[in-house]
Amino acid sequence: MFIIYKQSKELNLSKRRSRNLAVVEPIHNDVHDFKQQIQKKKTVHLIPKSLNQETYIDLLTDQAKHIVFATGPAGTGKTMLAMLSAIKAFKEGTVNKLILTRPAVGVDDEKHGFLPGDINAKMEPWTRPLFDVINEYYRPKEVTRMLEEQVIEISPLAFMRGRTFKDAWIVADEMQNATPGQIKMLLTRLGEGSKIVVTGDTRQADRSDSDNGLLDFKGLVERYQQSKYVAGVEFEARDIARHPAVREILDIYGEI
Repeated sequence: MFIIYKQSKELNLSKRRSRNLAVVEPIHNDVHDFKQQIQKKKTVHLIPKSLNQETYIDLLTDQAKHIVFATGPAGTGKTMLAMLSAIKAFKEGTVNKLILTRPAVGVDDEKHGFLPGDINAKMEPWTRPLFDVINEYYRPKEVTRMLEEQVIEISPLAFMRGRTFKDAWIVADEMQNATPGQIKMLLTRLGEGSKIVVTGDTRQADRSDSDNGLLDFKGLVERYQQSKYVAGVEFEARDIARHPAVREILDIYGEI
């Protein structure tokens, strides 16, 4: 059965978070700081800051859940935790490839032709938030090489039709701007050994509700009520882990 996990109130977090509460950021100086930076690039830690984040991490690391949805307001860690889990899976050898995609609705939907450069350059404005996370764990030269060898692949939604992704981790970000047809096409690309993580904030969609693929699929799955491979988590304002001002801004806009 498919469940949108949503916590009604804040409780004590599990042992996972308790174990990491004692972590203290090192003082940035000299050789010690340099070694800490190198270590940070090598190790990925998934540390929840709320119960919903903990549930999300459980779904991301659950090998039985091949499609995971995360919806909710900005600053709740939807994209960051999806990317951290992708990097962790790649480092551990669970997957051989990272595939990144976002709808490019700001430029005549999926038409990238007039932008300069190859497809990576054309999609750079939309994939920058995803690469911000990758760059914390890999040096620029390593990222360039991974792109050249297609270990990291940027795949616009328009170019996915007919493909099958095997042994890959697919992060589909800002999918509240995808159409129902695009969501269906994306999810049917899933192959053996792969996982798709779909994130989005349905309250910040550039599409109408009737043309919103994320809303459409959530409704379909909730009515289906017997999903084995699909699960999701819905974040709330209480889960905002970014700067406290983000929560206040959303409150000002009446979204809390």
